[in-house]
Amino acid sequence: MLGVLLLVLVLLTIGLAGYVDRSLNRIDALAGYPERIAETPGTNWLIVGSDSRAGLTADQAAELSTGDEAGAGGQRTDTVMLLHISAGGDPPTLVSLPRDSAVPVPGRGRLKLNAAYAFGGPTLLVQTVETVTGVRIDHYAEIGFGGFASIVDAIGGVQLCPTEPISDPLAGLDIQAGCQQLDGPQALGYVRTRQSALGDLDRVARQREFLGALIAEATSPTVLLNPFRLVPLATAAPEAVSVDSGDHVWNLAGLGWALLGGDAVTTTVPIAGFGTVGDGSSAVLWDRDRALLLFDALAQDRPVPPQALGS
Repeated sequence: MLGVLLLVLVLLTIGLAGYVDRSLNRIDALAGYPERIAETPGTNWLIVGSDSRAGLTADQAAELSTGDEAGAGGQRTDTVMLLHISAGGDPPTLVSLPRDSAVPVPGRGRLKLNAAYAFGGPTLLVQTVETVTGVRIDHYAEIGFGGFASIVDAIGGVQLCPTEPISDPLAGLDIQAGCQQLDGPQALGYVRTRQSALGDLDRVARQREFLGALIAEATSPTVLLNPFRLVPLATAAPEAVSVDSGDHVWNLAGLGWALLGGDAVTTTVPIAGFGTVGDGSSAVLWDRDRALLLFDALAQDRPVPPQALGS
């Protein structure tokens, strides 16, 4: 009897994996461009959280406190993270690239990083990141506002541990300090809010915290062995996540596996301060020397020197 049950679970898992793979939204994020850098060792993901409201009803937009896309100045990126998975067995490195980073956007001049997405979507964003880091992107994953919340709710929420209370009506968030289970709208507010001392720099740290918590919960026995969690997750994921045209569900599984052990090096690109970009708006300035050390290590698949890690 136990053998039959295990066989049923295996077949169900394979069937769900096949369904998810066939149903994933695929986009040409890694389209080639002239003088694209050569492949670099290891595996590199660009993980993007966009502020797309696509598919949201007016009621859903109100529940998630997203506002409308036009009022936000068009579709942009709320989250940009570079994940490097070493080919040599070193711990993976997850680097937050603040969306307001001042970078040269090909064909557009020096602007904020999220402007690359606004002007040219995933393709121009990937090109911009490759150009400024020297790291070639192998895989791409993107999730919008509605998909974000649906995945969190599908697995029963995620546990996050804010160190201080956060109240942000614009993000629809009002939580106390300490570890607690957040539902989809709350988790979305948690990764969007800037209501803390360092604003966006605190926010990117919360985004990395959330990604780890999401993967830990989604791969836990309470989800994988519970069809009332696993099936909603499998049906929500294809509508929520967009990947490059060459990516598959097993690539996403590899991403999750890399971050599952808890040994990943997590950091923000070293920051030097603040300045302005071509359109006159305020932007985050990278510490050029330390950022070069960081990205050179990733491009050569070497451990990142401690002095190259952002605070």
